[in-house]
Amino acid sequence: MYNILQFFILVLCVSLHAQDAVMQKADSLMALGNYSKAIELYKTHENPTTVNQKIASAYEAIGNYNQAAQYYQFAINNQPENTLLNYQYGKLLSKIKKYPEAKTVFSDLVNKDPKNPNFLFELGLLYEKTNDTLTLPTFQEVFKLDNNHQKAIFKIARNHLVKRRHDSVSFYVDNGLKTYPENLELISLKAQNYYWLQQYENAINWFEKLIDLGESSQQIHEMLSFAFKENYDYDLAIKQLEIALKYDPKNADNLFRVGQYYHKLSDNENAEKYMNAALLLMDQPLDKEYRELAVVYNFQKKYAEAIQVLNKSIKENPDNEYTHFILAYTKETYYADLQSKIEVYNKYLEKFPNGQFKPMVERRMADLKKEQFLEEN
Repeated sequence: MYNILQFFILVLCVSLHAQDAVMQKADSLMALGNYSKAIELYKTHENPTTVNQKIASAYEAIGNYNQAAQYYQFAINNQPENTLLNYQYGKLLSKIKKYPEAKTVFSDLVNKDPKNPNFLFELGLLYEKTNDTLTLPTFQEVFKLDNNHQKAIFKIARNHLVKRRHDSVSFYVDNGLKTYPENLELISLKAQNYYWLQQYENAINWFEKLIDLGESSQQIHEMLSFAFKENYDYDLAIKQLEIALKYDPKNADNLFRVGQYYHKLSDNENAEKYMNAALLLMDQPLDKEYRELAVVYNFQKKYAEAIQVLNKSIKENPDNEYTHFILAYTKETYYADLQSKIEVYNKYLEKFPNGQFKPMVERRMADLKKEQFLEEN
């Protein structure tokens, strides 16, 4: 009898040792990222309750989320009170957009541990994804539990920025930056907040800080360019728009703005180049853009080219009085014959007998007729 007992103990020890070896091997494969082989070994383990969670994690790592969810459920059935297990399961459900099920998991976790800010934050993310009105109040509750919770601070501050509650944005962003001064998301919100407040000098400082920390995007450089433009620093405004154009080289609006800024710098050659490039890309009414290009041509005394694009502008919008006036002025400057000069203003008055530029046109016509009279006599 004693020998039989010894035999069974020996068999049990060998079996346990073998299972330990399997577990160690599978854990090693898991740690090295060889998830599929790890899964195969875990499934040979005699006690599934000890490995279901690991199998679930391995399936999640290789992107087989349905299998991962199934094994998380197996594991939870055996360990329903395991908080970490439920947390991982809830995160997976959120990832695969099973929002009602994920809400249930995180609501239970919050009820069990109402002082845990991260459980509440995950619930807030779910409310956000489902456009629930509880989104902002939930993030605010997270902030009350942990006023250093950077992710919650960002969510709250961004919500206030969208609604242009500038003081609230400043309060939350400044609070977050006290403990994490290089939080790129909060720095971006601070820069945008100053931008929408039209405090462009402050906006420039914070956008530049963002760029110094390695952040770059088309929107950042567009907003920074506009801030420089509002400060009449057209060289830097151009520089930032040229960086923005690297993200979208065929952005006609940005190309045209570069042309406008070159014109402000009296560099009409570059203004012409960028405006023409923009106009080739635009597929909308272009009367305003053609008119601005004509002004650039006029500054270069390229009156024939100006007349050509003004005619294009009128074709785009035949009833724009201002364009007709600019055309008359350009023709008067271009034509040498006094009668031809007078005639262009007559045509303007025929089309706009009560136009806003009528007094100016009539005075100019009187001067031209006087000049003509003196010349004839």
